[in-house]
Amino acid sequence: MTEDPFVTHRGLLFTVAYEMLGSAADAEDVLQESWLRWSDVDRAQVRDPRAYLVRTVTRQALNRLRTLSRSREDYVGEWLPEPLLTSPDVAEDIELAESVSIAMLTVLETLGPAERAVFVLREVFDMPYGEIAEAIGKSTTAVRQIARRAREHVAARRPRVQVSRSEQQAVVERFLVALRTGQLRELMEIMAPDVVLIADGGGLVPAVLTPVHGADAVAPMLARANRVARVETTTVWLNGAPAGRIEFDGEPAAVSLTVEDGRVTRIYVVRNPRKLTRLDEPADLTR
Repeated sequence: MTEDPFVTHRGLLFTVAYEMLGSAADAEDVLQESWLRWSDVDRAQVRDPRAYLVRTVTRQALNRLRTLSRSREDYVGEWLPEPLLTSPDVAEDIELAESVSIAMLTVLETLGPAERAVFVLREVFDMPYGEIAEAIGKSTTAVRQIARRAREHVAARRPRVQVSRSEQQAVVERFLVALRTGQLRELMEIMAPDVVLIADGGGLVPAVLTPVHGADAVAPMLARANRVARVETTTVWLNGAPAGRIEFDGEPAAVSLTVEDGRVTRIYVVRNPRKLTRLDEPADLTR
């Protein structure tokens, strides 16, 4: 018996939806809606099931994204993407790993829904402009213009320097040790002077509501955490890169770092418990 194309391509479809939405929970909802539509389709009329399913998921994700963009305006504090536990294998596909990184997903949040859809489908999944046009309901000419604007927008905001996995892991481990032991000097040394910390508590747990700029402010704040709570740290793979899983008095958090020239330039801390439900089983991310 031939496997249903939806099952065959489920990892790809989830990845498309997750990159468009930054939320695994919302991506799963989109896949459920897409499955219901797929179950009503006459399969004999579908020449390319993979392309058809990607278009279906794209449309559903766009609908969800437009709804979410309004609700995120009322979000308490900074909104960060939902971190996913991934296997080290995801990092083998460098372009995929970069596209699902917390840093890149945070940049994609600054795009409009159509721009985000076009960027993801073209730059990450290399979909032809004509298929993207069909998926989002615009002309091919319009899609090309949107793609150009989106590329320029992302290029101006994405991290400039790529580091090896071994360097990323070494910096992450050094950072986590300094955090766990509350070593202010070590924290200062491992951070770039203009480091930025962004935290997401969603109004459900304590977290800074606005970005904190500069090592002089970030390092003492992190060092104090060790004095007011029991801090435990573990190195894990999140969104295709070495990262940290932290517990403050038993309350979990996920920490993703951007590293440039051996020092931490961005710290993304997710404490919202609703975004920490996918840290026990690796997500199936694929292209």
